[in-house]
Amino acid sequence: MSRYRLGIDIGGTFTDFSLVDAISGEVRVEKMLTSSSAPEKTVIQGVDLLSETIPNMLTEAKEVIHATTLITNVILERKGSKTGLLTTEGFTDILEIAREVRYDIFDMFIRLPEPMVPRNLRLGAEERILASGMVLNPLNEASVRKAAEIFREADVEAVAVAFLHSYQNSSNEIRAGEILKSELPNVILSLSHEVHPEPKEYERTSTTVIDAYVKGIAEGYLDQLSEGLKSRGYRNRLFVMLSNGGTATVETAKSVPVQIVESGPAAGVEAASYFGRLMNIDPMLSFDMGGTTAKLCIIENGRAARTRTYEVDRVHRFKMGSGLPAAVPVYDLLEIGAGGGSIARVNDLGLMQVGPDSSGSDPGPASYGLNGQEPTVTDADLLLGYLNPDYFLGGQMRLDRDAAERAIRNTLSEKTGLTPIEAAAGVHEIVNENMASAARVYVAEKGQAPSKLSLVAFGGAGPVHALGLARKLGCPKVIVPPFSGVMSSLGLLAAPVAFERSRTIRQILRNVDLTKIHEFYRELEQEARSLMPEGSELLVRRTVDLRYSGQDYPLEIDIEEPTVNEKLKTDWEGSFEAEYNELYGKVDDENPIELASIRVYVSQPMPHLDIAKPTATTDAEPKAVRDVYVSSETGTATVPVYERTDLCIGQLIMGPAIVEERESTTVIGDGDKLTVNNRGCLEIDLAKSSTNTKESDDQSINSYIGES
Repeated sequence: MSRYRLGIDIGGTFTDFSLVDAISGEVRVEKMLTSSSAPEKTVIQGVDLLSETIPNMLTEAKEVIHATTLITNVILERKGSKTGLLTTEGFTDILEIAREVRYDIFDMFIRLPEPMVPRNLRLGAEERILASGMVLNPLNEASVRKAAEIFREADVEAVAVAFLHSYQNSSNEIRAGEILKSELPNVILSLSHEVHPEPKEYERTSTTVIDAYVKGIAEGYLDQLSEGLKSRGYRNRLFVMLSNGGTATVETAKSVPVQIVESGPAAGVEAASYFGRLMNIDPMLSFDMGGTTAKLCIIENGRAARTRTYEVDRVHRFKMGSGLPAAVPVYDLLEIGAGGGSIARVNDLGLMQVGPDSSGSDPGPASYGLNGQEPTVTDADLLLGYLNPDYFLGGQMRLDRDAAERAIRNTLSEKTGLTPIEAAAGVHEIVNENMASAARVYVAEKGQAPSKLSLVAFGGAGPVHALGLARKLGCPKVIVPPFSGVMSSLGLLAAPVAFERSRTIRQILRNVDLTKIHEFYRELEQEARSLMPEGSELLVRRTVDLRYSGQDYPLEIDIEEPTVNEKLKTDWEGSFEAEYNELYGKVDDENPIELASIRVYVSQPMPHLDIAKPTATTDAEPKAVRDVYVSSETGTATVPVYERTDLCIGQLIMGPAIVEERESTTVIGDGDKLTVNNRGCLEIDLAKSSTNTKESDDQSINSYIGES
């Protein structure tokens, strides 16, 4: 009998596991340091550890869902396949010409990302298709065979094919793929009309190259992982989280692996969305802080916005335009170099700074005892009393407080004249301010006010810093869901199997033939359905990408199933103008509206994630007390420490206090009020939050104006 569902999320520092018993609702979790050199071994080790207490776990598993940083790591470390690029003759330098834009116009020594394909392996084929889809020059097959010969002599392992305007007419690209497959039977192929069938030549070519570059590694990794699970008794398919928040079969993930480039952060957003729907919280700010980065995402109406402007391997990690575009749908989230492993130092001006670089899992913070020498956020939190050195990961991993203090004293105190506690408090404050400064701009860009947002905190370090961040932003409430330290892996179990397909149109809306649009939607739906597990109950969502003529970036508008009624165009126009006015405050009545593309999302219904509620019936007493740094005014004070699993529904705790659980710790500030709701979530109302609401909203708007 299939009763278990297992979610596995590989992060930069830790790999998280969540096992849910579909019958009892019981959740078992595990957390292990990620092996940066062999992440699949960490997965198998964690599965074996869970199997020690539940020997029949995999044989009775209904599904295993996986999120991984593998694709990103392969790109960052440049460990992918030796790749060649075949493009339209005369366009072989597109990867270096890019957008012809400097991402930092004031940097005289600007560095650009290194193309994944060297110049000698970027070859042209004689062919040309116009933007209308008309064939100007048929494919010269001899030029493709000549390119194949060069690729063969160079021992190329993968080839990306990206012809001009193949999103409109893929005939030349398909034929070139057939020839390459015949000439190079063992070489991996990625065709741009299959990977990203949309305009923007540079983005489409870059995305196809990334797909070809990582496909061999992804196939090997996913096959190895599938075999490892199968050898331990797992009988069903392995599923993989996509960057857009849906999940796909392992076969689909292997066919277009670029779509899992951002699968880990998507799992966290799915988890936050699930609890938001469960508790009817809207809007909300998802806050996921792990060991390497912090991710924030606004969720409205139970859904997070998506974007197609994602970049990998940025030269400057947080500067847009400094990386390689991967034009796949990803959640529109803010990523900040702030995590438990973020390194603190004194800069050339004698000021402390934190991050964006991280100690990762190897060697990790100084307190991990793995030969790390530089102080990190985790070391500072430990010294401030927020973390229990004997209860990290439930006692599975002991933290060395002396090593943390030594690292802070030698690196920070000696250069600043601060005591180790003062320096640690500075690190904690700086990382909170770094996140708040970036979040203010992000929130304002989305047209939101912090005072209207509830902050949902998770990740190993999220609940430690959530109240400090919320206080700076002006968010009135913080919510910490159950199993917050491994919530991304739990989010994998809350996401449906889903897939998306699109088609470029690029016509003035009033001239569009709705009969053809109806046919195109049917074709896309059939194509997306073919990628879903057989026998599934499926939901279909259709959207149109609309923009004013002459603009470059459209708005995605939800629609019902299209008909041939001309009134439909008026309905689409009205929806677009309302959305445009909401975002930009102006409607361009003189400019015609253009239909850029159409999209179909096919998904299974939302999975039912029935988690057992707290069973305690009386208010829990503190399990201990310890000295904790409360504030610069109060200094250190003795505060009560509670075990989260002992708390009962309805229990009230006034701060300052600490609530510990196996995978994370929640720090409650002086005057803050915590209650346990009927879902087992910690709801924390911030002290005096109402007095500075307008001030925080104004600060958010002013930050956005200044950044702009």
